[in-house]
Amino acid sequence: WMFSSILENFLKATSEYERFGGMMGGGNKGPNLAEHFLRPLYGNMNVVLLLVVPFITMRLFAEERKNNTIELLFTAPVTWWDIIIGKFLSAFGFVVLMLAMTLPYCAVLAVATKPDWGVIFTCYFGTICMMAVYIAVGMWASSVTENQIVAGILSFGIILFLWIIKWAAMSASASFADFLGYLSIVEHFEDFSRGVFNSKDLVFYFSATGLWLFFTYKSVESYSWRS
Repeated sequence: WMFSSILENFLKATSEYERFGGMMGGGNKGPNLAEHFLRPLYGNMNVVLLLVVPFITMRLFAEERKNNTIELLFTAPVTWWDIIIGKFLSAFGFVVLMLAMTLPYCAVLAVATKPDWGVIFTCYFGTICMMAVYIAVGMWASSVTENQIVAGILSFGIILFLWIIKWAAMSASASFADFLGYLSIVEHFEDFSRGVFNSKDLVFYFSATGLWLFFTYKSVESYSWRS
C-alpha cells in the first residue's frame, strides 16, 4: 500500500510538472525519483522493520533460558561465538528474505518510470546494514532476560532511542550535536538514500553491529558462568 500510494503521488506530480513545466521556469527539473519516491518508501520500510525485528529476535535467547534448553547449547561442541553468530545469521537471513520479497517493486518502477538503479541498490544496502544493527540489539536484549516480551520491548526501546537521538542534537552545543548526530542510526542512512556510499556510514553500521554482538557474547558468557 505504501509503495502504491507513494508511486501514485510521484507519478501525479510528474504528470502535473510535464503539463505546466513551461510555466515554472527552466531551472526547475521537476520531481526527483530518489528524493520524492525512494527516500519516503525506504524510510517507511525502515520504520515498519523497527516494529517487526524485535518480534523476530525476542525469542533467540530468552526462550532458550525460559525452557532451560540453553544448557544444551553450552554443552554442544561449539563456541559461544558460534552460537551467537549462528543465531544472528538466521535472523539476518530471514529479514533479508523479507526484503527480497519487495524486489518486484523494481520491475514496476522500470515500467512506470526511469529509475536510477544505483540509488535503489544503495537504499537496499543501507537498509540491510541498518537491519544488522537492529538484529544485534535485539539479540542482546533477548540474552539478558527470560521473558521474550520484555526482550522485545527492550530492543524496541533501544532502537527507537537510536532513531530519535538526532532530535536531541538540535538543541545541543555544536561539538556535542555532532557526537549525537553520529550516534543516530537514521543519520547514517541519509547518504545511502541519495545513492552515496560513505565509509563513515559503513564503519558506523559495522561497528554498532559488532559492539552489540560483543555485548551479547558477554551476557551469554556471564549466564553460562552463573549456571
